[in-house]
Amino acid sequence: MNVLEKFKLNNLVAVVTGAGKGIGRGIAISLAEAGADIVVASRNKKDLEETSIAISSVGKKCLVVPTDVTKKGELENLALKTKNEFGKIDIWVNNAGGLPDATPRYMSKTSEDEFDAQINLNLKAVWSGCVIASNYMQETGGSIINISSATSKNMKPNIKNGPYGAAKSAVNSLTASFSLELAPNIRVNAIAPGPIPTENFKDSLNLSNQQEVDSLTKVLNIPLQRLGEVEDIGSAVVFMASPASSWITGQCLFVDGGS
Repeated sequence: MNVLEKFKLNNLVAVVTGAGKGIGRGIAISLAEAGADIVVASRNKKDLEETSIAISSVGKKCLVVPTDVTKKGELENLALKTKNEFGKIDIWVNNAGGLPDATPRYMSKTSEDEFDAQINLNLKAVWSGCVIASNYMQETGGSIINISSATSKNMKPNIKNGPYGAAKSAVNSLTASFSLELAPNIRVNAIAPGPIPTENFKDSLNLSNQQEVDSLTKVLNIPLQRLGEVEDIGSAVVFMASPASSWITGQCLFVDGGS
């Protein structure tokens, strides 16, 4: 197999949570372009159908399964429907996450309910996804990829986004633990995106126009002098899902422009 062949995902089946828009949609489309059939999940069926159209346009099959990842039973249903439709699960991307109400919070000013909401979406749902996906991969093997965040880099403090940063830092630890438990048949890695101006990102920072978005490059002192794009994360996921990364597990790849 030559080096370019190692990046292809032909005849594989990938599940992507949070695939209705933003980074998740970019990941799902990238995996399809690499050759995989895709199962897309999020709470919004209309968004998923739009993602499905994009996947179908590159000639791959796509199954839409509306799913609330904070409910383990719905994640189990997602895995079962994937197995019934395609017969297997090769790749599982725990992408769903973010700020449930698009509101950053100081750690000391977060209510218990708000903290629980952050943990349930950004950490517990990832744990549930890993457990459920691994049950379907035990015999055939596979790749689980957790979407972390650059807020977890070097365990740095988050001045106004503490609960989210804590959850994503825990995702990195969870990823490493699962990689040991599930080896050698199942690889588990994480990808940590830097600032990418998705709809949720702009809402969280109250960015109302493109000029404000563009100014972040200098404010955040990004060495590569641009914000990220969803395709940057999609490409990283394709690598981590493909045979090209077959000797990589338990790692967190920061895709953040060097910041």
